[in-house]
Amino acid sequence: MRELWQFYVDNYEKLMEQVIRHLNLTLVSVLLACAISIPLGVLIARKARLSGPVLTITGILQTIPSIALLGFLIPVLGIGMKPAIFALFLYSLLPIVRNVYTGINGMDANVREAARAMGMSSSQILFKVELPLALPTIFAGIRTATVINVGVATLAAYIAAGGLGEFIFGGIALNNSTMIIAGALPAALLAILLDFLLGKLQHIRWRKGRRRLTGVAVLLCVFVLLSAFGGVQRTALLAGFAPEFTGRRDGLPAMEKTYNLHISHLILGPALMYKAIHENYVDVISGYSTDGRIKAYGLRVLEDDQKCFPPYEAAWLMRASLTKEYPELQPLMDKLSGTINDSLMTYLNYRVDHQQESVQSVARDFLQERGLYQAPGKSQDVLVMGSKIFTEQYLLTEIYKQLIEGHTSLAVETKKGLGGTKICLDALRAGEIDLYPEYSGTALQVILNYEGDSLQSRDEVYQWVQQELLQRLNLLFSSPMGFNNTYALMMREEQAKALGIKSNSQLRDYLQTH
Repeated sequence: MRELWQFYVDNYEKLMEQVIRHLNLTLVSVLLACAISIPLGVLIARKARLSGPVLTITGILQTIPSIALLGFLIPVLGIGMKPAIFALFLYSLLPIVRNVYTGINGMDANVREAARAMGMSSSQILFKVELPLALPTIFAGIRTATVINVGVATLAAYIAAGGLGEFIFGGIALNNSTMIIAGALPAALLAILLDFLLGKLQHIRWRKGRRRLTGVAVLLCVFVLLSAFGGVQRTALLAGFAPEFTGRRDGLPAMEKTYNLHISHLILGPALMYKAIHENYVDVISGYSTDGRIKAYGLRVLEDDQKCFPPYEAAWLMRASLTKEYPELQPLMDKLSGTINDSLMTYLNYRVDHQQESVQSVARDFLQERGLYQAPGKSQDVLVMGSKIFTEQYLLTEIYKQLIEGHTSLAVETKKGLGGTKICLDALRAGEIDLYPEYSGTALQVILNYEGDSLQSRDEVYQWVQQELLQRLNLLFSSPMGFNNTYALMMREEQAKALGIKSNSQLRDYLQTH
């Protein structure tokens, strides 16, 4: 609890910024949904033949996975607030439309007939009878949509829309439970608060102070809309950084300290960074030095001329007992140790990312070229491999899966797409997976929380990490595979050439003079 409180104290301004942005995302989307859903609900209540198609379509929209919907919207609406608000708007439609429809249709028919007998017109019946009586049901739909949107809005952090998801996803990537709770707790409290306020709003006597309440509501809407769609305060160039890069000591903080390089940036999901720079939404990204999209998207890797970023040698992190259970495993895996250099890993990633070859075929070709591929035989025991959620990890998992199944009696079950270091490490320590690919720099900074600066070379980092993992966590770090997938700043080749930027220092100099 003390750590959480200290985190809030240290990050108070950032927390307030995220809460306001999260509130904007939620309120704007719900207000837009109300403007569309209430008239639509009235329409299908009056014209029953339209109710089936409308409720079916809004129901289908509700079933689309959130992150997939955000990905679909980026080519149309770009990154940032617009696609996030539109996605949340779509998710709000069903509960409000359905409740308006149910509230009006569920009204006693005798009440409607009595209103007609009194000489009321259709519009008078709607506004003076149907809507007032259906108001509790309508408000229930609005409250449901609001609570749903508070939760879904955390995903907006993946597309540079901000919100409390920045803390949550950063904490997952950094193996930082305090950071996860720091984002999740305010989101939960925000959902409870908004639901409570809407409940109070439902019982206000509208005839008393109606004008004042309407004026406050209008001002609130204007404030939320302006703050939601306000521009980003930015330097001459705009960067897109992953949550992990901004929070890790060896990422953005190290870059700012080493180079005195300060650049306005958006928070983006790792997979979306490359898409964002390719489509000119940002000018600089924090990529990974062996990523195949460097070649695919024509990016220039800026030279880390002051050696800011530590080495990130790839190896397998596994339970210490694994090699005792299966003594044939380590000698087999060692056959690939030191055989995958930086350029080869980049090329393998490129084949999957750009040439759209399957991970399975690329892995098989790699093993065949080295005379190590064999078709899997009969299996007895099952080995469970995990991987993080990017191409390189998928490839490494598939290469070793085919190697192990072809040369041993083990069957390999893969659990791909685990969200980050914390999830992989927790799964490993809980026995849900037996091993997964990890990097020496990540183990150094995130898992072991190394705070010194004496470890510089690849060998020093690897040996220290290997020793500490075994002593502290009873985990083995296998022999390195041979490549170093470290952090790197990247720009579009054409832009970097036009601006004369080849290194991080030159990027800093450009920003300081423009």
